[in-house]
Amino acid sequence: MIPRAASLPPWLGHALRTQRGPVPWHSVVRGALAAGPLLCAGVVAGRVSLGVVAALGAMLAGFNDRPGGRRVAVRRLGLPALAGAGGMLFGAYIADHVGGAYLLPLLFAVLGLAAGAFSAVGPVASAGGTQLLVAAAIGAGMPLPEPGWQLALFFPAGAAWLILLRLLLPSPSPSLSPSPRTGATSGAARPYRLDGERAAVRAAYEAVAALLDAVGTPRATARRAALTAALDHAQDALSGPRLRRHAGSAAERRLHAQYLAVLPLGEAATALAWAGVPLPERAGEGPRRLAAAIRDGVPCGPLPAPARSGAGLRALDDALLHAAEAFDSGTARPPHGRRRGPLDVLRTAAGPGGREYGVRVALCFGASAAVAQALHHPHWYWLPVTAVFLVKPDLGPLVSRVLCRALGTVIGAVFFAGLAALLPKPAGLVAVVAVCGALIPVATRHFAAQTAVVTVLVLALVMVGGEPQASRGRIGETLLACGIVLLVGHLPWPVQRGGRVQDRLSAARDCAHAYLRHVLSGAHDGAPAGAEHRAARWALRRDAYRTLAEARTAIDLAAAELPTLAKHSAGSEQVAAALERLVDTTTACAVHVDDTGRLPRRHAERIDALLAELTTVA
Repeated sequence: MIPRAASLPPWLGHALRTQRGPVPWHSVVRGALAAGPLLCAGVVAGRVSLGVVAALGAMLAGFNDRPGGRRVAVRRLGLPALAGAGGMLFGAYIADHVGGAYLLPLLFAVLGLAAGAFSAVGPVASAGGTQLLVAAAIGAGMPLPEPGWQLALFFPAGAAWLILLRLLLPSPSPSLSPSPRTGATSGAARPYRLDGERAAVRAAYEAVAALLDAVGTPRATARRAALTAALDHAQDALSGPRLRRHAGSAAERRLHAQYLAVLPLGEAATALAWAGVPLPERAGEGPRRLAAAIRDGVPCGPLPAPARSGAGLRALDDALLHAAEAFDSGTARPPHGRRRGPLDVLRTAAGPGGREYGVRVALCFGASAAVAQALHHPHWYWLPVTAVFLVKPDLGPLVSRVLCRALGTVIGAVFFAGLAALLPKPAGLVAVVAVCGALIPVATRHFAAQTAVVTVLVLALVMVGGEPQASRGRIGETLLACGIVLLVGHLPWPVQRGGRVQDRLSAARDCAHAYLRHVLSGAHDGAPAGAEHRAARWALRRDAYRTLAEARTAIDLAAAELPTLAKHSAGSEQVAAALERLVDTTTACAVHVDDTGRLPRRHAERIDALLAELTTVA
């Protein structure tokens, strides 16, 4: 009997953990229509190599094709693809003009240093850095007859095809499901291009209701974290590039107003959870009705009013009234959190996390290219490409990544070896690429499964491109890359270890203190805060909780490393917990300041105690 993951060491338990959730059928359909048809078009047109490059672009973009708004998908898929186009051009240029087995690894190391540092900025930058390096290795090592500028055009063209599918194809959405009250699908007449945004805003209201239900119970902490995640998702869904000029359509304005209305509801629910006094069952009924109104596309109707027996309940009642007005008018504009400027991006890239990741990527990318060149392997570019994916901290702890990558590669390569002996060429291989493209959205739930699917897809692309079956070489290169990344990951470092965690904690600390200062500034005059002060407060509160969630994610990944690596982030959990208590207390203070214009003594004493605790644990 296999022991449960919870009873295993963290580094092994993470490797066995699988994400759960419904199958994203819309992503499956797009995956089936992306790489396979592009490869087929290249075969039919007699430009197989360009079809392979376009299919690779679509495959890499498919990793970033996640649930959410269509407009956000343009940035999430498009910007990394543009970085990949630059990498393809760079790789093709050095393949044509740079000779010597020493200069190419050196150039790869320099490129890895820059790409790794900027990958610390955020998820989109991380995906862009990955595609830049992967495309550079492919452009330098894959035997392609076309000039570099054509490769640099067709690589993002594959991603552009997937973006077009994302924008044009209707996607199944809960907002189009029949109403449980009427049986009608009133949402079906609404623009399906906003399905992802509508679902995200609706989920935020449902998370508020769930938190209100859990007030006074042990589930409240987890529900508050779930509310943060739902609000983050809704904020992202509404922050994509506009596809219409000026203020957008009426449906867009209504969604923005509904998102704005959920912010004071979340604030009141968090303050009530901080107080810890159980609420009547009907407390969560109002947010649930608002969520149903978004789902069905109907007015929210009368909302049940909670008893106004305390500051938190009065804030909840006021927030429900504000939401009812916003649902009717649909004209409010939401405050978004502080946007990162160029200086913020450079500061993050040059910070401890950027320096640590940049050095690690530079060593892995350059060393793997040098080893591959020394071995004179015909597919030498596989080694640095594999190292790029293995070194990414986004995909889990180091040992977990290595174990899953090795297992997935062996399974995928053995499976493809059997397929290659049976399938007709090239039609059968094109079909394999299409099927693997459809499986990627499901396989991303576990790194080993994703690796197995991608291994089959890449080996099929290589064979369609005219090269012999290479399953054995794929296994050998992957195991060698695993060894290089493990060795580099455990070397003594000239930079601070645990920099990624420290970066996230530093950002969370700054945002928490900015939020606290703003709330306390409204308690000096003894009058309730004005509308502009509250709007700025909600934006600061979003920043505080969002950066805390990012810090928590980094801490959890660091804790699942081997003990020799996990020790560099020791104590960060206590700092994050203290910051969370500080932000929760600040939220409770904000509600009381709104109610009375003054800060209660109990809250002030709690703030002082938490600030002292942070000084101790920092």
